[in-house]
Amino acid sequence: MTKLDFLKTFKNQAYLPQLEKIDRKLESRYNEADDVTEITIYGVIGYAWRESVSASEIDDILKDAKGDLLIHLNSPGGDAFDGIAIYNRLKKHKGKVTIHVDGWACSAASVIAMAADELIMGLGSMVMIHEASNIVWGTKTQMRKEADVLDELEEGIIDIYMTKAKVSREDIRAAVDAETWYSAQKAVDIGFANAVAGNSDDEKENEIAALRTQLADAHNEIQQLKNKKEPEPDPAPAAPATRFFF
Repeated sequence: MTKLDFLKTFKNQAYLPQLEKIDRKLESRYNEADDVTEITIYGVIGYAWRESVSASEIDDILKDAKGDLLIHLNSPGGDAFDGIAIYNRLKKHKGKVTIHVDGWACSAASVIAMAADELIMGLGSMVMIHEASNIVWGTKTQMRKEADVLDELEEGIIDIYMTKAKVSREDIRAAVDAETWYSAQKAVDIGFANAVAGNSDDEKENEIAALRTQLADAHNEIQQLKNKKEPEPDPAPAAPATRFFF
């Protein structure tokens, strides 16, 4: 399977020209001043092509990585198991893992993105999740067995998505089946990402939310003070009289 063949498996072909243009780039450097290892992961994940990035290569980088990780990610996806292996390898890192989606985090790359302690979406970036796929040749029995394997693979991938998702498992499964493309803000809304980089509207929303929380806390304190009334003395006995209700 070529890179183009892989991209043609996507149901939505609108972004194929942009995805096809993503060139392989795998770099790392250690910033001693900040104690951060910065890693760039661009290109297809895991296939045995010269332009792909494998889990073994990421493992080699992480063995020498120091401090926190800052990862720049831009990938159309690729091999599911390499994506899962990279996810699990990143989760084992002792420092904080921050991932910036610079352009795309599709398919297997969306799994890698879930390894972030903090996932930042670049303006205009997207995340895509979809069904697992494979090329099968053989009998109907072999094809049914492969379908069972794909079902189990998807359940494992959904387990990973559910570590961040704010919606139900059924919602995520439906999104996987439909092949769902999330804009930067929608990725935040669903819980996959923490913020959109450079989005002043998000900053304003966060400030407004903080002010609302402060007002709510102040209101609660006032209500508590009002409820702390001194006990009133028992009224003196009096003759029956007309009662008034306010």
